[in-house]
Amino acid sequence: MKAMILAAGRGERLRPLTDTLPKPLISAAGKPLIVYHLEKLSRIGVNTVVINHAWLGHKLVEELGDGSKWNIKIEYSAEEVALETAGGIKQALSLLGDDPFMLINGDIFIEELPDIKQAIALLNTNSALDAFLWLVDNPLHNPNGDFAIIDNQLAQDGITKLTYSGMGIYHPKMFKSLPEGKQALGPLLREKMEQGQIIGAHSKSYWCDVGTIERLEQLTQHITR
Repeated sequence: MKAMILAAGRGERLRPLTDTLPKPLISAAGKPLIVYHLEKLSRIGVNTVVINHAWLGHKLVEELGDGSKWNIKIEYSAEEVALETAGGIKQALSLLGDDPFMLINGDIFIEELPDIKQAIALLNTNSALDAFLWLVDNPLHNPNGDFAIIDNQLAQDGITKLTYSGMGIYHPKMFKSLPEGKQALGPLLREKMEQGQIIGAHSKSYWCDVGTIERLEQLTQHITR
């Protein structure tokens, strides 16, 4: 299995920490955020991880190396200018191959990864589907949520909307027709939802979007308590 960790963002709201480090190398309870991901991905059987990078990306390469420390292979997709989520995936397709892969934001923390094998199986057995996303309870900074789950299908509107966790299983075919260059993921997700091509589930594991210094401190308290 392959996974991609998104690590190209600048992390403006985490300054001054991100003035000298790429955001996924910021530490919570003494360990870089991205290392928590690598440890968990290795434990569930992921053998190759693609990491895209832009801002101070060389520091990710220096710190993580080839991944052998975690019994995985790390490959890097360097971006001269951050290409946003969909653009970064598009550039990395040659590294990701033709099978569904896990995508995870480099600036989140999740206590336990969901069952990615089951999600991959669902995509492999239904060629009409492009992605399986995990949603989480709405945090204080996103009280209205992003998407609804209606009969396992993801929708833009619904009585109860949850927050996209930054984790999903994506089929490479979803990105192949995109033009090269900077591309946001949101519009593509909404288009595919309208076509009934995205399903999902509610993850109830502890989750934190480490987007600010305050949330980083809250995460550290959670880990060390």
